[in-house]
Amino acid sequence: MTPPDTDFPVPEASRISPASDDRLAADLRGFGPLGILAMVVILLAGGVPVAGAMIPLGGLLTLTWVRLSRTPWREIGYVRPANWIATIAGGVVLGVAFKFFMKAIVMPLLGADPINHAFHYLTGNWALIPATVFTMVVGAGFGEETVFRGFLFERLGRMFGKGPGARVTTVLLTAVLFGFAHWSLQGLAGTEQAAIVGLVFGTIYARTGRIWLLMVTHAAFDLTAYAMIYWDLETRVAHLLFK
Repeated sequence: MTPPDTDFPVPEASRISPASDDRLAADLRGFGPLGILAMVVILLAGGVPVAGAMIPLGGLLTLTWVRLSRTPWREIGYVRPANWIATIAGGVVLGVAFKFFMKAIVMPLLGADPINHAFHYLTGNWALIPATVFTMVVGAGFGEETVFRGFLFERLGRMFGKGPGARVTTVLLTAVLFGFAHWSLQGLAGTEQAAIVGLVFGTIYARTGRIWLLMVTHAAFDLTAYAMIYWDLETRVAHLLFK
């Protein structure tokens, strides 16, 4: 019977006891050659650019791993919220507020350039709006959260355990990995911001074990950043408190 708090039907195969799991599922869940290879491939997959948008290959591979490894969906945070409206509204508010906090207070204190030069080409570029919105909602909101919170927390949780110290270690490691995932495109400032976001999102996920709020928050955070870039408001926001 499908658990009432999950969004996905539990396949028949997932009801088989661990002792009778097929070899592929067991190897994917483990930390032998195939299990480690799956982790590396998913982490390095990232997104694939298609027609200006970013397809979240890493997130899609994570869902494939879940099915093939017979891992319960709740183990990667796919647990149905008690109230979808509250979750979406809360995520939007949190994401917008967090972005303003980062742009107006945290990043200026770190000495970051007010202009995100990696994405400055988006300023006033209406033709790229559909692809950019898709990338931020699906590529970042769904893809990055599924990989860096859902998948990595499941993997590192099995590796280190579920105790307080293990959770702190998992939050720190995922934040570092999330930060460095932004290095090649956004440089030091983007890495610093992503690491801080990873710490905050990772702490929330470690406390709740649920990913939908973070997906909405992440998408709202990125869309707010995009709005600042599109309307050329980055410098104005960055100088709200610090001239």
